[in-house]
Amino acid sequence: MSQRLKEKVAVITGGNSGIGLASAKLFQDEGARVIITGRRKDAVEAATKEIGGTCKGIVSDTGNLNEIVHLYEQIQQSGFRIDVLFLNAGIAIFGPFDTMDETAFDAMVNVNFKGLFFNVQKAAPLLNEGASVIINSSIADQKGFPNTNIYAATKAAVRSLARTLSTELLEKNVRVNSLAPGPIDTPIFGKVGVPAEAVPEMKESFAGQNPMKRMGSPDEIAKAALFLASDDSSYITGIDLTVDGGMTQL
Repeated sequence: MSQRLKEKVAVITGGNSGIGLASAKLFQDEGARVIITGRRKDAVEAATKEIGGTCKGIVSDTGNLNEIVHLYEQIQQSGFRIDVLFLNAGIAIFGPFDTMDETAFDAMVNVNFKGLFFNVQKAAPLLNEGASVIINSSIADQKGFPNTNIYAATKAAVRSLARTLSTELLEKNVRVNSLAPGPIDTPIFGKVGVPAEAVPEMKESFAGQNPMKRMGSPDEIAKAALFLASDDSSYITGIDLTVDGGMTQL
């Protein structure tokens, strides 16, 4: 294997499942020392064991500023500096706009936007020169999918943030890019409150809307994240890399 991340330190938020877990495994296979985060201790411990190797798991809620601060204090105290920061953690609550309440609004803004912003801010002193910051956005900010109102707005904010941060961090030779997945087959359906019996129908609907007539896999997004994390993308900053089977283009 090429070991494109050999001797690099990679921090992946929300690394205990889905895209984050797939990325953690791939980054470690490519030579990185991986640190994952998640909100639940049991999930973080299980994922750390599954990833194996030198992977380190830290319990940290991306929607809680105190826990974000503590996360990077722990990383610094462990003697690590960061080469790759993949801000993957996010939540989605779907529904018609007139049914959304303040609790749902605050939850998504806190995790998807506010928490992401402060992750970059608190991680910045630990970023090595030439580091890569990857922000997980979504094609929801490019399309007008019904029932994605607040979620899509937070992802639009994230995409804008990737542009401004890429400019502000250029002096440190740090690249910032966002990564926009289309519909991906992950455990998120259960997390957003979709009844188990309705999941197959929802997945079939997403697949039917896609030019490739299928959903993407976490591994396919992980490979795109690896590209942005590695020197293969050394001349790329400020972009939103769309990985969606052509859904936004065809």
